[in-house]
Amino acid sequence: MQNPLLNFNALPEFAKICPEHVKPALSQLLDGANAALERVVSNDIAPDYDAMSGVLNVATERLGRAWGAVSHIHAVVDTPELRAAYTEMLPAVTEFFTRRGSDERLFAKYRALETAQGPSLSAPRQQALRHDLRDFVLGGAQLTGGAKERFAQIAERSAELAQQFSEHVMDATDGFAYYASEEELDGLPVDAKQAALEAAQKEEKTGGKLTLHFPSYFPVMQYAHSQDLRERMHRAYVTRASELGNPKHDNSAIMQELLELRQEEAQLLGYANYAQVSLASKMAQSPEQVLSFLRDLAERALPYAKRDLQELRTFAAQELSIADLQPWDQAYASEKLREQRYAFSDEELRQYFTEPRVLQGLINIIETLFDVKIVADEAQVWHPDARFYRIERCGELIGQFYTDLYARTGKRPGAWMDDVRGRWLRPDGQLQTPVAQIVCNFTPPLPGKTALLSHDDVTTLFHEFGHALHHMLTQVSDSGVAGISGVEWDAVELPSQFMENFCWEWEVLQKLTAHVETDQTLPRELFDKMLAAKNFQSGLQTMRQLEFSIFDMRLHAENDSANRISEVIAEVRRETSILPPAPFNRFQHSFSHIFAGGYSAGYYSYKWAEVLSADAWAAFEEAGVFDASTANRYRQEILERGGSRDAADNFKAFRGRAPTVDALLRHQGMSDSLS
Repeated sequence: MQNPLLNFNALPEFAKICPEHVKPALSQLLDGANAALERVVSNDIAPDYDAMSGVLNVATERLGRAWGAVSHIHAVVDTPELRAAYTEMLPAVTEFFTRRGSDERLFAKYRALETAQGPSLSAPRQQALRHDLRDFVLGGAQLTGGAKERFAQIAERSAELAQQFSEHVMDATDGFAYYASEEELDGLPVDAKQAALEAAQKEEKTGGKLTLHFPSYFPVMQYAHSQDLRERMHRAYVTRASELGNPKHDNSAIMQELLELRQEEAQLLGYANYAQVSLASKMAQSPEQVLSFLRDLAERALPYAKRDLQELRTFAAQELSIADLQPWDQAYASEKLREQRYAFSDEELRQYFTEPRVLQGLINIIETLFDVKIVADEAQVWHPDARFYRIERCGELIGQFYTDLYARTGKRPGAWMDDVRGRWLRPDGQLQTPVAQIVCNFTPPLPGKTALLSHDDVTTLFHEFGHALHHMLTQVSDSGVAGISGVEWDAVELPSQFMENFCWEWEVLQKLTAHVETDQTLPRELFDKMLAAKNFQSGLQTMRQLEFSIFDMRLHAENDSANRISEVIAEVRRETSILPPAPFNRFQHSFSHIFAGGYSAGYYSYKWAEVLSADAWAAFEEAGVFDASTANRYRQEILERGGSRDAADNFKAFRGRAPTVDALLRHQGMSDSLS
């Protein structure tokens, strides 16, 4: 029987992939990729774009797809056996891609290609070639001797540490449970309370089982009347993977070593710090520019944040008898204040957002905006919760995508979009269409019930679909710059954040909502309250994001940060934090974005891209949310172009000018002066 990881003529056979398939498949593909590398650097292959791609890109694309499938199931249906298989092959896969990216023979071949064909290549291929040459330099191709060997060691060790960091966060999250009495559960929404009770009953325990998975954790923080319970859960959540929890899951040493390795890598490449390395492939030009951008936003947001906090403290003292507001009181008091001020609750809204209605409404919006058709499709999936769809235009397949929306044990927290494969006109002349995965961690439905989403869940779903559309609607057929490939990291959030805006439009919400019991769409009165509350505590929320972003940039821009991580976060909090965190807060120990994701020295990208997305949305505000010509221009100049043109040029082609911060401040209610 063929190894399912070696089937490249169809979609991944997720249901057939077992841990024992991982090593044989990856070993075979690594052998093939190594042979392809040796062949392409030999005299047998001319410095010709098609000839080189036909050998090396075919082999590395197959390796990447198989490893991507293993990485995906490791993230969504993890088991000890699968984790062991993944961890065993991680060093070899990392070593190959590091070696390929630093091979001076291949670098020389690409430079010869630039000389021989550069001016005659198509614009997308010229862009891809520029990126390749840049990435060779960043990948250590100009290093020699011991420096080159050390660079490879750093890459391999960094991948191992990032994997360990992620596993520690997952294990610390999965490893906590508290069995609360029914009295302690007072205040929780009915479905959250019922889910807790049923989870305890399955284990033959009394009370309700509470975990640190967000669908269990956050309702406690937002609704539980018991301050002691909120403090208990908060303490467990913010100390995950730290020295204050299970020693097996402590990420302290991992963070320090990762930062030391990144600093060493930067110095090997001739940069002063890792932040400069990270920014070499982004829109932003320097750490100083990024910090200036972030601190300018902080200065603008600070007065609003101070107002938000003062209002919250006054309300908590007068209405909730909380004289000294603590971090574990913030979400609870905020929800009560919002309910009083706007006369509605998140729980009331959830009754209108059933998952089937939201998903179908989102599909209808995409079809209307981008002139496509989305229909259910068939494919093997990794879990019964997963679904599969196809996107067509005029009957022609454009792309396909999976969804996996609910939280469960063994699934990495958070929400993300990942690619199964990209669009590519293959050397054999066949057009490979893109395939995406959209993964979330929403509260699963109770048995026999329909899943209900919070409005935040809805915006998260739209956000991840924005990434998927960027990946799937591309019309570029050169794999290195098609879809999300080759897009600057600080611009890649533009399409995702752009899609969130639809969640605040009356015309759109009529298509997304149907009350779970009455089937009635969202009433205008409730929508008006929701809209009025849109920028509730936007100052506090902005300052929180800026805290994370400044912390990340400082960690990677300051040479001594590895030995003073706790000092750096404390300094940043003195600059940005309006409500000081608890002394035991160890947020950094679970900051997977920068220690186990792609956002090291890049977390600022969310705010940077918000400027772009808000300004892009302003074009739709000016012309009409479903204006066909604006939607076509957005699709053609941004989504279809992908990474084949610089993000700044894509934006200017769509908007007719460079972006400004004005729309972002207006959208977040921070454009008017405070009295």
